[in-house]
Amino acid sequence: MANNTYPVGFYFELSFKGEDAAFQEVSGISKELSMEEVVCGGENRFKYRLPTVSTSQNLVLKRALVPDGSELVDWCASCIDEGLANPITTHDVSVNLLSADGSLCVKWTFYNAYPVKYSVSDLKSQENSLVIESIELAYTYFAVSPDTMFGNLFD
Repeated sequence: MANNTYPVGFYFELSFKGEDAAFQEVSGISKELSMEEVVCGGENRFKYRLPTVSTSQNLVLKRALVPDGSELVDWCASCIDEGLANPITTHDVSVNLLSADGSLCVKWTFYNAYPVKYSVSDLKSQENSLVIESIELAYTYFAVSPDTMFGNLFD
């Protein structure tokens, strides 16, 4: 990094079908290489640990409940409510981490994403808090954009 500034985790945007959506929290950006243990015949001191496939968590999006509805919530409803009567429509979703001046630092693109869970926070008469909706997306894989400021760290 040329200016020795590190990005902050609170300045980000989500892009869905070319439109930006504001969220309070995004979690689940992770990859992991699964391992398989194989016992070698006749050798009892150790096991071989061999890599298999990479796995990812679901992407979890949280924000204040949008009373007017949104294209994202409509997509969730069409995928979850209709069951498998109609094919599930997948979309690429991207999360952009921004610097203090609003320029792009890191862009994660989640390919072939589709909603698997929609939930709303508990309603409590004794608390004065916002109602939070959560959307959970499964996806095939994600990639870090190579043309961003920190992209070379993940290559």
